[in-house]
Amino acid sequence: METKMEVISLVKGINDVYGSPGYTPVVFIDYSISPHEKIAYYEMADCCIINALRDGMNLVPYEYVVCRQGTEEMDRHCLIHEVPKRTSTLILSEFIGCSPSLSGAIRVNPWSIQDVADGLSRASWMSSHERQLHHQKHYRYISSHDVTFWTRGFSKELERACKVNANQIYYRLGISLSFRVVSLSPNFRKLSISEVVSIYKRTTNRAIFLDYDGTIIPVSSASKVPSTALVSILNDLCANPGNTVFIISGRGRTTLDEWFCSCTNLGIVSEHGYFIRWTRDSSWESSPPFGINFKWKNTVELVMKSYTEATDGAYIESKESALVWNHQYADVEFGSCQAKELSNHLQSLLIDAPVLVHRGQNIVEVKPQGVAKGMAVEKILKQLSANGKLLDLIICIGDDRSDKNMFRSLNDAVARPSLAAPPEVFACTVGQKPSSAKYYIEDTDEVLELLSAIVETQNGSAPNE
Repeated sequence: METKMEVISLVKGINDVYGSPGYTPVVFIDYSISPHEKIAYYEMADCCIINALRDGMNLVPYEYVVCRQGTEEMDRHCLIHEVPKRTSTLILSEFIGCSPSLSGAIRVNPWSIQDVADGLSRASWMSSHERQLHHQKHYRYISSHDVTFWTRGFSKELERACKVNANQIYYRLGISLSFRVVSLSPNFRKLSISEVVSIYKRTTNRAIFLDYDGTIIPVSSASKVPSTALVSILNDLCANPGNTVFIISGRGRTTLDEWFCSCTNLGIVSEHGYFIRWTRDSSWESSPPFGINFKWKNTVELVMKSYTEATDGAYIESKESALVWNHQYADVEFGSCQAKELSNHLQSLLIDAPVLVHRGQNIVEVKPQGVAKGMAVEKILKQLSANGKLLDLIICIGDDRSDKNMFRSLNDAVARPSLAAPPEVFACTVGQKPSSAKYYIEDTDEVLELLSAIVETQNGSAPNE
């Protein structure tokens, strides 16, 4: 009632100032009118303004355009004998649902009086030809996108979604705010250690690719340095001349070199594939994309510093080819929100730069385009093939988004028709979650159990499973 009285007061004030005998500038209708009367108002109106602060799919603009188009019967009742040039003008709040679909409308911010006034002024001075063009455009869209069109589109999308997901298996994971439902392929199954060990016994040449953080070292571990037991397992695997073993990590080469200095025959891929080293005594090979430069690092570092200052527990890790913003020691929810905001900020800032902004587990990383674990795996497989080492078995284990690229590249590489006898492949993700891998393994403890079983087998002992 208070709002209604305010509107009545405003209307009266305008009419008192600008009205004259026989002319009322503003007509306030605060009662229900019949559909026929509403159509008449729409048909006579040169301009329609919908200035809602917030609205859903408001259909008034569509009704207005259709009424302005008219019909032959309406023309006869109005004694119009020649087909007139149909025109219409729309002023729409940018916060209503239909605003984006009517591209010829004048969009305004309803919170800005000046913006609305400018919109009204523009509508008043718009030429008849421009009004006609906007009207034709809107009417073509409305007449072709009717309820049948939307119903058919919705039905097709529903059928497609049902077809895609009909054979999926759904799991409920997490509790409270972390609760989610994930869909997994029916072919996605738990890795059988006994199956892998059995195939390992029958093969001669093998490649084993292992991610580091979250795969052979728990994400929650306070110390990221590999244990003596882990180093011993890796050395035993590398001692077999038929095995090619690689640690594939996003960490810097200096850190990995220091941690695995006692592993003579262990291959290392650092910084997601930017650097590759085949053994401890071989030189590091770099694989920079063509024409790469690192001018972007200064800008990215400034942005990351501002987020670091605002996020307690976050820090920046500078690599030779990348910059990483890590929030693993920050508050879980706040760190995740900050990471999402930082990722969006950097993506908009670096839209024209030859870099990739990647969100991983507790990190936001900016690295050159064309650098990925998958490309490193492809390079290693090609080199082994060139050296005449035809693989019988490939084991690849990882845990986060960067490893999905590795799984896809591995699947593509072994599916090539050039391979006379494709090797057995076990692409495996850590944790039961959607993945490009065919298998999953529960946690890092089970990964170490698998590796230990393989070592025991090659040393002549029976595995524990």
